Amino acid sequence: MDRDRHYAIYDVFTRDRLAGNPLAVVFDCEGLSDARMQQLAGEFNLSETVFVLPALNPMHRARIRIFTPHYEMPFAGHPTVGSAIALAQAADTAASSGIFVLEEKIGPVRCAVTEIDDVAFAEFDLPSLPQPVLLEVEAAVVGAALGLGPHEIGFENHKVSAWSAGVPYITVPVSGLEAAAKARLDIDAWFAFAPYKSPTAVASAYIYCRETLLHDSAFHARMFVAGHPPYEDPATGSAAAAFAGVARHFDDLRDGSHRLWIEQGLEMGRPSRIRLELDVLDGALKRARIGGHAVKVAEGIVRA
Repeated sequence: MDRDRHYAIYDVFTRDRLAGNPLAVVFDCEGLSDARMQQLAGEFNLSETVFVLPALNPMHRARIRIFTPHYEMPFAGHPTVGSAIALAQAADTAASSGIFVLEEKIGPVRCAVTEIDDVAFAEFDLPSLPQPVLLEVEAAVVGAALGLGPHEIGFENHKVSAWSAGVPYITVPVSGLEAAAKARLDIDAWFAFAPYKSPTAVASAYIYCRETLLHDSAFHARMFVAGHPPYEDPATGSAAAAFAGVARHFDDLRDGSHRLWIEQGLEMGRPSRIRLELDVLDGALKRARIGGHAVKVAEGIVRA
């Protein structure tokens, strides 16, 4: 029997409402079938909707399942950040902060929530470090699928590659902001070479450059979801997780901790900021973390 369930909508990877990447979080989802969750994700029609369930391990805060309007994801960045902040703020405590574990399809994810200048900030450890994905295609072919010429692909020693930290992406370095702004995804051309992430979906396009609009950003990025039709995502934590492999590989980061801010969503009017931290030891990436702010923009009741 359907019952009322509380939900909240957050804008994630931003300090400002109506920016960043919107996320719906539905609480107390015991009794909801997979099919019902998928229907509700379609009803919210955001890039992702999170359903909160009791943790399987009593030491953990909660179990979350992440759905796009069309399928379930094993892991995603902005749902992890948004869910961690939503659960911290919903807790019956005076301080909406703390360290806890969320259970996701990919495995347990350690999260830390704090308040920074009265705005919630969450950071999580990558449950899986990025690994290269086989990609056998000429850079010019990738560029053509994005409406870019060969001279606009690559900078310094950065080359087209593919990486996954749970969700695969084709990472495409471009010459600068002008090239990034021009990019448009030709989905038929992209499907001809992109590696599959499911029987019906292929790796999406993550475009990046060193030139930035914000003075303290290390990279400027755009992400196009390879769907029918394709669409742009304003802030993509799972892509930033994959990008940790790019940063370590091409920039040859020295041993120690490195903090990079990635700006995204500016071309589509939803500016976002993602913090990527990397710990390098003996020349290898040992740990990485994704962090960002989130603000609540709406809440209500859904009957399901």
